[in-house]
Amino acid sequence: MKSTKTFSAIIVGAALAVSPVFAQEESNHTQEVTVQGMGTFVKSTTNNGIQQNAANAGGVLASYRFFFNTHSGVEANYGFASDTQRYGPSGSLAGIDSRSHELSAAYVFRVPLKRVTPFALAGVGGLIFDPKDFTGASTQTRAAFVYGGGADFNATKHVFVRAEYRGFIYNSPTYDIPGLNGADRITHRAEPSVGFGYRF
Repeated sequence: MKSTKTFSAIIVGAALAVSPVFAQEESNHTQEVTVQGMGTFVKSTTNNGIQQNAANAGGVLASYRFFFNTHSGVEANYGFASDTQRYGPSGSLAGIDSRSHELSAAYVFRVPLKRVTPFALAGVGGLIFDPKDFTGASTQTRAAFVYGGGADFNATKHVFVRAEYRGFIYNSPTYDIPGLNGADRITHRAEPSVGFGYRF
């Protein structure tokens, strides 16, 4: 019985001794970079009889994160997608092929676990809509509120797979086209994504 108690005390003592090592090892990973494939899905809205939506599209998202401690950090993102913005009376939409660039920054809260790290984020950004081959349409930038969440799944100590959802709330672009003046409205863009990351 005495040997069992001694053995238990040694195990507990060893666990307590090494736990700060693992905690310190986790805190050493203060930076992350990721590259993800993403989809873009814009909510259809109508204002003054003019409907606006966008074709579903794919793109790429690159992110950098810096963590101040185990849970709190900030991120900077760049995303690119190419889609068609559509306008017109319901059922009769004309399209503007457009390149979409996004720049955003956000606060990130994470909970590192053994194999997975869930996270949530909120921040601000800008969406730059650059029309292709459409006479009279100008490049336009829209401010956006960004929110989202997801999880990182550890493949190795440094490499992980990220599955993420981000949402953008912003004013739809009008490209300074006279016929669309005043037709902009608050809309929502959903961006699910998945990709690989590296922490260091």
